[in-house]
Amino acid sequence: MFIDFAEIYIKAGDGGDGVVSFRREKYVPSGGPDGGDGGKGGNVVFKADPGLRTLMDFRYKRKYVAEKGENGSKRNRSGKSGRDLVVKVPLGTLVKDKETGRIIADISEDNQEEIIARGGKGGAGNQHFATPTRQAPNFARNGEPGQEYTVVLELKLIADVGLLGFPNVGKSTLLSVVSSARPKIANYHFTTLSPNLGVVSLGEGSSFVIADIPGLIEGAHKGAGLGHNFLRHVERTKLLIHVIDISEADGRDAVSDFEIINRELELYNPEIAQRPQIIAANKIDALSDTKKLEEFRHEMEGKGYKVFEISAVTNQGVDALMWYTYEQLKTLPDVVLFDKSEEIEIDTDPNEPPYTIRRENELYVVEGPWVDKILGSVNFGDRESLQYFQRVMRRMGVIEALEEKGVEEGDTVRVGEIEFEYIP
Repeated sequence: MFIDFAEIYIKAGDGGDGVVSFRREKYVPSGGPDGGDGGKGGNVVFKADPGLRTLMDFRYKRKYVAEKGENGSKRNRSGKSGRDLVVKVPLGTLVKDKETGRIIADISEDNQEEIIARGGKGGAGNQHFATPTRQAPNFARNGEPGQEYTVVLELKLIADVGLLGFPNVGKSTLLSVVSSARPKIANYHFTTLSPNLGVVSLGEGSSFVIADIPGLIEGAHKGAGLGHNFLRHVERTKLLIHVIDISEADGRDAVSDFEIINRELELYNPEIAQRPQIIAANKIDALSDTKKLEEFRHEMEGKGYKVFEISAVTNQGVDALMWYTYEQLKTLPDVVLFDKSEEIEIDTDPNEPPYTIRRENELYVVEGPWVDKILGSVNFGDRESLQYFQRVMRRMGVIEALEEKGVEEGDTVRVGEIEFEYIP
């Protein structure tokens, strides 16, 4: 089954915790701190696998969690880093953050690897908090949590050329005669249910990839019929071959069909509608009135389109169409859906403070990501650790901000889940 859309949850490993430990050696009555650091959490890595053709595996497994880093240990031993979790995806997979819609990665090259969620840093052992005046720190820092996302995977086929056209105009037949692909072909009034890829070989070193993508119907840009299941697969193509049933079987009108398909492209994505198009006037073997073909050619060439008269069934005109397509491809740039060099990291917003302070009746509440992180480093049962916490709070401007909010001696301040009496 061809599946080109999936939604999964991923979480990188949390960093291991730093530990509190002191040297215990014979003849050394007061050994110094020797608590080791926690190991880094494993990353979640997506890797391109050329052997995969669908996202079907993600229908059955939707949660991917990397290994946590080990905690540190005594004698300054650091914990082992968690192993990366490698998730294989097909070539052409676009990875988006569901919540923000941000593109995280475009997996479009053989064996490409991208870190989608980064493991948390390991926490620092108490050895790092020793100073000349605090020689036996009784606290350490916890590891940081790994990144986690719900991500949307979209498979957008990697093909140089896309075959456009209504259902039953001969796209599958054309693909079958120009490549080794063998799509199912029948006289259906609906369409192929999944895209088919084929390689067109015109001799040594002269080839390109062509895709027979499910046919469009009017309203496809809104999701009607196969809708976006078709449209997402033309986004990577450099060039479009618009296959028209010039025999106008079943009462169709060639010009009207051409205009409807292009209107759907324009409504879905104006950039795709601007891609170069070649018109393949197909089924000339079934044409009884050549005047109809001449009128169509005259109108299309008047709009700047190159028209090829072909019969996919008899192979008439097909070679000329393929060679012209190949020559045009050599002049066209690759389509880039996502340029990583332009990516902006938005894990934290530099315009927002690391904490906020609000008042709940007589209570002052300090909260935010930074607050949660610093609380994980404090042992409130240890005097020196508590003093360290107070110094950090002052250095980060929390005390000054509380005073600006009107806090007075004896007022209650809550930081995370900890409440204490304010003493200036």
